[in-house]
Amino acid sequence: MFDLARIQAALGEQKLDAWLLYDFRGSNILARRVLDLAPDQMGSRRFFYCIPREGQPIKLVHRIESGALDHLPGSKVVYLKWQVLEESIRAILKGHKRVAMEYAPGVSNPYISRVDGGTIEFVRSCGIEVVPSGDLIQSFEATWDDDQWRSHQEAAVHTNSAYEVAWKLIADQVRSQGYSSEVAVQQAIMDHFHRNGLTTYHPPIVGVGSHSGDPHFETGANGDTQIREGDFVLVDLWAKCDRPRAVYSDLTRTGFVGKTVPDTYAKIFKIVAAARDAAIKTVQDAYAANRPLRGWEVDNACRQVIEDAGYGEYFVHRTGHSIGQEVHGNGANMDNLETREERLVMRNTCFSVEPGIYLPEFGVRSEIDVFIDSTGKVHVTGGELQTEIVPILAKY
Repeated sequence: MFDLARIQAALGEQKLDAWLLYDFRGSNILARRVLDLAPDQMGSRRFFYCIPREGQPIKLVHRIESGALDHLPGSKVVYLKWQVLEESIRAILKGHKRVAMEYAPGVSNPYISRVDGGTIEFVRSCGIEVVPSGDLIQSFEATWDDDQWRSHQEAAVHTNSAYEVAWKLIADQVRSQGYSSEVAVQQAIMDHFHRNGLTTYHPPIVGVGSHSGDPHFETGANGDTQIREGDFVLVDLWAKCDRPRAVYSDLTRTGFVGKTVPDTYAKIFKIVAAARDAAIKTVQDAYAANRPLRGWEVDNACRQVIEDAGYGEYFVHRTGHSIGQEVHGNGANMDNLETREERLVMRNTCFSVEPGIYLPEFGVRSEIDVFIDSTGKVHVTGGELQTEIVPILAKY
């Protein structure tokens, strides 16, 4: 729900004069969510909504869509001609110096950058310093309320139990017919989600052998692959409750089709698990000390473990991503590889921790989710941490 008082308090804390929210035909999904615009309320004309640190907001809307922001507080300016649009932007920004927008300098953070370069240039030409709105967006779009936290916990029960379904199917089919397959396991997981009221934007990754060494392997895209005794298997799955505003649970685990796990796999898993645990500890320690924490710091702590073990070149993605109504959400990522994530790791936000080592023959990833509640308590969700590769034929 749009909360003007809370937004203005945040502007004061961040020493910003205003927040200028802009959208054109759905180009800025972050602004639309902050402004409580319905997904099907698209529109075809530009609008601006200027929220000052003090006083009433100002809406700038096109004449044929003059009611687009009527549900929000503040006065309204209506434009038709482009000349009036430019004059009106200058007018609503008058008196401001530091203004937040969905912008990030250079190629630093595409998750924030939702406003086109021309609009940024014009706002700057008005004498404005444009400041990235990353932490503002987190506060009002990436944070969860109590219902969403409950939906995550509910989803996590079923994403966790999906591994029982996957490992048991592999064991049963290998014993009965000599093999299972990537697609068969993927379908069993999707059936499990459906039975338990979960939905997902994309089926899970099931990768055997060298396929597990591809972080974004597309199961079934180039045909099915059999899973036999002696194979290493990675399963990455994500889902949420099938209801409005629900949020995702996102997990990755690994198994070996045998009764004992060879040292080749166990050694790599041990390094990955240690890196995962170092990331979790970094978050826990920062919150225990009431110290501000930024996403790049979590990535550094995790990545250092893998680099110290000599496998740094095989850890080819960030440590984790924000989680929300999309599995890749709009809050801070745990990243100092693809971007230097300067956004704060905030309360009431959730993110994955998922280090991996990807070798030509196989890849190991261990993924859990971390939620920080309103009191600063750090929750690791999705069942017990995986402490060893699952010996599938010994346990199922």
